[in-house]
Amino acid sequence: MNTVTPALGLSATEVESVLEAASRAPSVHNSQPWRFRILDHQIELHADLDRRLPATDPENRELRLSCGAALLNLRLALQGHGIRPLVTLLPSGHQVGGDWAGPLAVVRYGGHAHPSRELTQLLHAVRTRRTNRRPFIDAPVPTAHRTQLVRAAESERGWLHILSDSQHQATLRELIARAHHEQMANPDFTAELATWTGREDNHHDGVPLSAGGPQPEPQDEWVLRDFTAGRGHTRVPGKDFEPHPLLVILCAFHEGPLAELQAGQALQHTLLTTTTLGLSASFLSQPIEVPHIRAELRRALKITLNPQAILRLGFGSPVPATPRRPVTDLLMPSPTPTTTQRHSEHPPQRRS
Repeated sequence: MNTVTPALGLSATEVESVLEAASRAPSVHNSQPWRFRILDHQIELHADLDRRLPATDPENRELRLSCGAALLNLRLALQGHGIRPLVTLLPSGHQVGGDWAGPLAVVRYGGHAHPSRELTQLLHAVRTRRTNRRPFIDAPVPTAHRTQLVRAAESERGWLHILSDSQHQATLRELIARAHHEQMANPDFTAELATWTGREDNHHDGVPLSAGGPQPEPQDEWVLRDFTAGRGHTRVPGKDFEPHPLLVILCAFHEGPLAELQAGQALQHTLLTTTTLGLSASFLSQPIEVPHIRAELRRALKITLNPQAILRLGFGSPVPATPRRPVTDLLMPSPTPTTTQRHSEHPPQRRS
């Protein structure tokens, strides 16, 4: 079994805490599609293609989005240990058979960091953030909160498009319903959904029954997925799930793997900021996952950028955490000595 080793001037215990923080990122169906390789002078982030979801995410776009979110957590955790991370995205620079060859990102020692109050709040949010699939209370999100969320996305080269126009909301509602029905008509998609959701508590991944939320009902204004495999608790008959959530679309400025990794970091910064503000969030992924409806979404809402994720935001009740894989399961084998020799530099000693 692989073991955690020292890196970047951190002890093995500190490196383990950094990777544990990275693993708390969101991912489709809590599939956790990331792996890490630890070297003395760097930490590599890799995609775990054994955990890809071919029916839901055939182009691995959301997989890279999830890995970008894990990278943001890793960066924050390193700063919490006094290290300024120096990040190189897609260092190998080429694709093989549609998949990115080599690491998605390499993180090196970039000097000493001084943790700020904002960093402390975001690090706390790494542990307390949840995907909340339950209904939110009927209370508007303050304008000041919305401004902070937009700034959080901008700080990671992303853009947060807030849907305040009622006509645009109605258009999005229709597109979600169409995409949902198209996906549910695909037996490969429904089998994949059933495999990863409604799980018992003895799994380290997937969506447990306790975090699945209530079962959708026909009268719901917003079409939501059933993450409980048909075993979620029922609601008051005839009552809508939630009439007026705040809806936002996280966008990238360009397309491709690099944009998706950047968008994943912007997404996670937005979600962590959401948590620091006392808000809850969950995903409305259907129209993003169906390519032709995603293109229609851009045209209908007149979005010139590239939509990467749709979020519903609001004030919600506490929800349990979803499980996480042990850090040792996330480690890749150490490279051969020949590979190690190609990277012979060592990080400076950290200041005390």
